[in-house]
This record gives sequence, structure tokens and C-alpha cells, in this order.
Amino acid sequence: MVMEKSVAETVREQENKQIEMGFVGGSKPSNLKKKRFSLIRSFGCMRSDGEVPVTDKPDVDRSFDVEASCNGKDQSPPRHLIVMVNGIIGSAQNWRYAAKQFVKAYPSDVIVHCSESNSSLLTLDGIDVMGKRLADEVISVVDRHPNLEKISFVGHSLGGLVARYAIAVLYQQDLTRKRGDENGDSEGNELNKSSVEEKTKTTIAGLEPVNFITSATPHLGSRGHNQIPVLCGFRPMEKVALHGSRIFRRTGKHLFLRDKENGKPPLLLQMCYDSDDLKFISALQLFRRRVAYANASSDQIVGWSTSSLRRVNELPKRRNLVKNAKYRYVFNEETPKIANPQDDSSDAKVARGTTSEMQGRFYMIAAHFRYRCDNSADIL
Repeated sequence: MVMEKSVAETVREQENKQIEMGFVGGSKPSNLKKKRFSLIRSFGCMRSDGEVPVTDKPDVDRSFDVEASCNGKDQSPPRHLIVMVNGIIGSAQNWRYAAKQFVKAYPSDVIVHCSESNSSLLTLDGIDVMGKRLADEVISVVDRHPNLEKISFVGHSLGGLVARYAIAVLYQQDLTRKRGDENGDSEGNELNKSSVEEKTKTTIAGLEPVNFITSATPHLGSRGHNQIPVLCGFRPMEKVALHGSRIFRRTGKHLFLRDKENGKPPLLLQMCYDSDDLKFISALQLFRRRVAYANASSDQIVGWSTSSLRRVNELPKRRNLVKNAKYRYVFNEETPKIANPQDDSSDAKVARGTTSEMQGRFYMIAAHFRYRCDNSADIL
């Protein structure tokens, strides 16, 4: 079965199933049900309630893969890899529950890898360093599962930025590998070389890109403009936060755009376009579905504007938001408008750092996300 839907929708559907069965909304299973469930948990293959048994396979670096267990002998291994990336000071454990829900929804199709290469204090090393670590981790996972054909990423908060950097690294590695193959087989079949080149231009880690999902990710950084809601847009407090960002080391520099070096724009601005070294936009565009989920309320750390890739004056009026009939935590879904290339600013102007020039470059990235979903953080 081909997974055409967004992986983020899997959690919603699982929630709806739980509501129908009476496990959400105040009603709880009876004690008898609890005892029965705990008794057969040890014998997952003998379940009779339709629940798919899943298994965690821990790795030496404390990351782990989640996949369906007790598969039949004739059942082929999963072919779709979902990589889940934690936020700042987080770990692979943050994704354990969601990973199991994905596998239960698509037991024969997906294997979920909960990344651990950037956990705890390692999340303070900078987005570029973390992105390279994640890229190396993904390659190792792909090497362990030779039957994989597709790949998706789900990043929470800072994890969304790390994933964006990692896919650019993986995309560049595929291109480099392709060029090496061409040089090593210069007298090979031209038709075969053309086929390899075309395939490589459309792959991430050698796999077909499907979904790229970010949730509450500060795509525009955390500097000013009420990007940290708890500060209420109070300028003196935002200046204090700017100076205090040093406690988050290189990651703090990146998030607060304090990393202008050698005449180059801050890293988050560089990630808004393709460079000679890394093709951030080309890599992102390969994914069939690109969705940015943003918290319109109840999130005091990551602002609605930065996570939904909008200017403040572009945000919908909260009073006009209506809950989705099917997904109760989603208020609004839209397709961002295509950015005008003429609005793009030169690197020299952006590097000088005027607010208007920097914002102009930032919002170029919005056009490369196919969908924006505004929701409530109350789900958390």
C-alpha cells in the first residue's frame, strides 16, 4: 500500500479511532479491560482486539527503530522510512508514542527511526553541526535496511531546522556520488549513466522523498517581532533574550541571527536558498508533501509567525479561525502564495542585516512549503 497521506495525519486518525472506542474524552476502559490488556501484552502475536503489535529496536547510540512485530513469513519488510527529529534539549524518547501510532496505522509499510544523534546538550552545538550528524545517522539507518524505497522526515521545533539542513547534506551527497560514478565509468553505457543521473537528482539518501513535516519550528528564527510569545513583544525583554541567547551556545547564535561571519548572512538566511555548497531549496522541493504545522495559541516559546512562515500582518485573525470538523485541533489550512523572485535581496544587503532586507529573504522559504496548518498547542 502506498502511503499517500501526510504522516502527520496518522496521529489524527489514530486519535479519532480512540475516540470512537471510548478511550479519549473522559471515558476510561474498565479495570477488566486493563487487566486483559496487560496480560496479553506479553503475547503480542496472540492479540485478538485488532491492535498491531510493535517493537522497539534500540541502537548503540540510544536511538531506536519502531516497526511492526510478528509479521508473517510471506510479508515483505517495510519500504518507507520515517525519520523523527527532536527539538532542543530533547531526545528520541520524545517521539516514542507517535512512532508507535505511525507503525500501527501502516504496519506493513513503514519503519520509524527516532533520532538520537542530537539529544540533550548536543542540541546546543549549532544547526549545521546537528544537521551533519543527522545526515550521517540517516545513512547508517538506510544501510541497515536495504529494502527501503521511500523516506519522510518529521521534525519538532528545532528538529525541523536540523532536518532541513540534513536533507541538503544528503541531497549533496547523492549528487557527489553520482558524479563519482560517472568519472569511474566514463566509457560506460550512456543510457545507463543518464538514468542514474536522473534518479540521483530526485533522491534523498538514495530514497524517494515523500513527506517533510515540521511542527512548531522557528523557521524565521527567534529574534524580535514577537517570535517568543512569552515576552509579549516587549522590546526591552526581547533585547534581554537576545543577549541571553548565549547560554544556548552556537544554536542560540543561529536562532537569534547572531552568526554573521566573513560577510555571509546568518545561517537561517542561507538556508532560504541554494548555495554552491548546499542546495537547501532543491532538496526541500523533492518532497511530495511539505507541511508546516504552527501553533496559533498556547505556545509560549515558538511564535505563530515564525512557525507558519508569515509576517505578523499576514496572520489570520484568531476570531475567524474555525475548528476543523474532522481534526479538532486544526483551525486553518492553506497553500502559501508563491514568492516573487524580484523580492529576493542580494547577499550583500542581507549580510548588512536591515530588518526589511532580512525579512524579504526569509519569506522566500514559505513558497516552498505546499501547506500551512494552524492548530492549537492544547493537544500537547
